Amino acid sequence: MILAAISQSPPATPAPSAPPELPAIKDIAPPVDVFPWPPWLVALAILAALAILGAIVAAIIIARKNRPQPPPPTPREIARRELEALRAQVSQLAPYEFSIAVSDVLRTYIGGEFRLQARQQTSSEFLAAIAHSVKFSEKDKTLLARFLERCDLIKFARIDATQEDSNELLASAIAFVESA
Repeated sequence: MILAAISQSPPATPAPSAPPELPAIKDIAPPVDVFPWPPWLVALAILAALAILGAIVAAIIIARKNRPQPPPPTPREIARRELEALRAQVSQLAPYEFSIAVSDVLRTYIGGEFRLQARQQTSSEFLAAIAHSVKFSEKDKTLLARFLERCDLIKFARIDATQEDSNELLASAIAFVESA
């Protein structure tokens, strides 16, 4: 009977089963960096940029080399500049030294401006050389004669000169340079 009771019992219900397994969802792949241009095109662009840059640098260098140089200063400009420098030294230099300096500036100016050997000549030789020259007016000849005479007295006769004498020499030299 037991057998009969067992055989007549309701059939056993199966245990609840788990839902059927679905395939796993894969995550989204990250974006892939794709360079928009081929490497040969990039290399070509870099070479072209370097060529253009080189051409610009070469053009700048050539332009600098071919730039015209400013003209050299004229003898008058040089004399003006040196006489102005001497003006600042009138009180610092002894009259003897100052007369040598101002005479040298003026003789250098005359040599450069009038193509005369003023630095190699004595005062009397120089005055004789310009005596019949049309390059110098009578006023210029007189001014130069007085200037050279005063310089010679200070340099060679060693007369007692003052700062006022130095100022007069400077004024004479500037007057000659400006008028010539």
